[in-house]
Amino acid sequence: MTLTDLAKDDDLGVEARTSTTIYVCITCRRASDPEGVRPGLELADATIRAARDTGIAVCKIRCLANCNRALSAAMRRDGSWTYVFGDLNPENGAAALIDGARLLARSGDGLLPWRGRPDSLKRGLIARVPPMDFEEDVE
Repeated sequence: MTLTDLAKDDDLGVEARTSTTIYVCITCRRASDPEGVRPGLELADATIRAARDTGIAVCKIRCLANCNRALSAAMRRDGSWTYVFGDLNPENGAAALIDGARLLARSGDGLLPWRGRPDSLKRGLIARVPPMDFEEDVE
């Protein structure tokens, strides 16, 4: 069974899900946050808890260089595009990231579908980065 076959199945196999990773910036804070408070760390911890038993990996990282649109996270899957998000909310951002990662895991073409994507991942999209081996004919 290929990854594409697994991605078509609503009941995702572990192989498809474990190839999907969410990276959450732990140094993120908004300008309005008090000094010393790091809501990015809170978002990372909440995302790790929300990912429990899903097979989706969550990594804490330092700085996605998206400080003007904090809180920030990125998600990728082997062979897919990488998505960078900002303006995430520590209260509901973890659930949105997990829902988005599930959509990306199921995607047959490596693109995060618009339909079904949580609103915060629609409004908060910063960038979409192609896979390393991506080739496109541009005329």
